Amino acid sequence: MSQPITVTNEDILQQIKLSCKIPEIVEQIVSRKLIISAVEEAGIKVESEELQKAADLFRLIKKLTSAEETWTWLEKHSLSLDDFEEIVYNDVVFGKLSQHLFIDKIESYFFEHQLDYAGVVMYEVVLDDEDLAIELFYAVKEGEMSFYDVAHKYIQDTELRRKGGYLGIVRRQDLKPEISAAVFAVTPPQLLKPIITSKGIHLILVEEIMQAQLENKLRYKIMGDLFDLWLKKQIEQTDLVTNL
Repeated sequence: MSQPITVTNEDILQQIKLSCKIPEIVEQIVSRKLIISAVEEAGIKVESEELQKAADLFRLIKKLTSAEETWTWLEKHSLSLDDFEEIVYNDVVFGKLSQHLFIDKIESYFFEHQLDYAGVVMYEVVLDDEDLAIELFYAVKEGEMSFYDVAHKYIQDTELRRKGGYLGIVRRQDLKPEISAAVFAVTPPQLLKPIITSKGIHLILVEEIMQAQLENKLRYKIMGDLFDLWLKKQIEQTDLVTNL
């Protein structure tokens, strides 16, 4: 019978150090402290009904469908009920702070950066061999193969291969600059000449260019982007003192 192993707080801290995650954890701590300070300064309050809705949503996302499953999850993560309530509270106040700071700035930011939020419906195959990519490009252009045939033969990821390399709607800001420049310069539908990046040689079929529309999903994304920029600036301006 094996001997029991005791894991202490010191062991956990040492493991975090050895895994080189201290900077990441410290940034998360600083972020939380800065946000809580800003919430207090803004006088933001949270109603019990908001907390209850947030707690229900949290359990739904984590697939915790019963009290027993919730307690098991808390024990697995060494969390108390107070810790759980703090997680939920932070989720609520972080969202309310985002709205407080940026709800009136979304439209102006969107119009200033409208091109960044344009989208493209595209298909992609990434290859390692430039000569092969050029060969396949001309084979598709001349009708010797379809793009689906290329995707089915050369994509390793099973799900992506089944979709023929379909990536869905990709925002301009989420593309590498060299790919973005080529994609948004064509009139679709069009197959692009192979593009070389650090990831490989990209064979891309552009199906449709979509101009950005300020719908609710994009509003929340912009608000999140603005919040991230604000938080990054706050962290850069903070004099950090650690005591480890």
